[in-house]
Amino acid sequence: MTRTEALAETKARLASAGVETPDTDSKRLLLHAENISQAALIADPDAVLTERNLFLSFIERRIRREPVAKITGYKDFWSYRFQVNGDVLDPRPDTETLIEAAFECTGKAASLRIADLGTGSGCILLTLLAKMPHATGLGLDISPGALKVAKTNAKMLNLDNRSQFIAGDWLSALDETFDLVVSNPPYIPVTEGDMLAPEVIDWEPHTALFAGMDGLQAYREIANGLSSVLKSDGTAIFEVGYNQAKPVMDLFKKAGFRRISSRTDLGGIERCIIVQR
Repeated sequence: MTRTEALAETKARLASAGVETPDTDSKRLLLHAENISQAALIADPDAVLTERNLFLSFIERRIRREPVAKITGYKDFWSYRFQVNGDVLDPRPDTETLIEAAFECTGKAASLRIADLGTGSGCILLTLLAKMPHATGLGLDISPGALKVAKTNAKMLNLDNRSQFIAGDWLSALDETFDLVVSNPPYIPVTEGDMLAPEVIDWEPHTALFAGMDGLQAYREIANGLSSVLKSDGTAIFEVGYNQAKPVMDLFKKAGFRRISSRTDLGGIERCIIVQR
């Protein structure tokens, strides 16, 4: 079986299984199985597939709707590669809006102390640290598995000397103040679980997805304690779900914050809010 034949066959199988991006997914899995680059595939598309059984096992996993990132064990975010597994959410393009807002509000040269609440894979904190050579950061997560992944990613990016990861539930474990607080907390109402794609509901940690009946519980807890961990001239930035910007902003207004704004993603959706002292 050649690479071209393998891609044609598996693309059709993925499409029949309801996978939304069969062409892209079959190519990514073939590249991973063969350990080759996109350029190598383009240069010699009719080469014999050397890792046929491994590739087909990846396809079977994808047919069961396991995400490609969970199969390969990594996901690219911003310009970096992050290890992922079932303990963490896959980094998503939507979250890049939060990264851009952080750079806009603080600049890249500032010597900042950053806290990342619910750090997961560490992709937010580590991306910021990679672009801010004078910053240091603390990642907080309630999941031991997530903390292990984040620490591994810090070492892979040579950022373990400027980052620390600790266990804790939102702000309760923090005993210092920060220049910048960031978070992509769970924000899906538990009543909407049956609306999620199999790739999400079956393969990603529910504690990182769901936040009460209205999806706002994490924001309530953070808003109530934010003033105790944010410096007097500090900034906090939070990712929010569709149509959640206004109710989340209202929670922070109720908590006493007045300088609050939002940023939209490339689709025009208000994707993050910015809270400043």
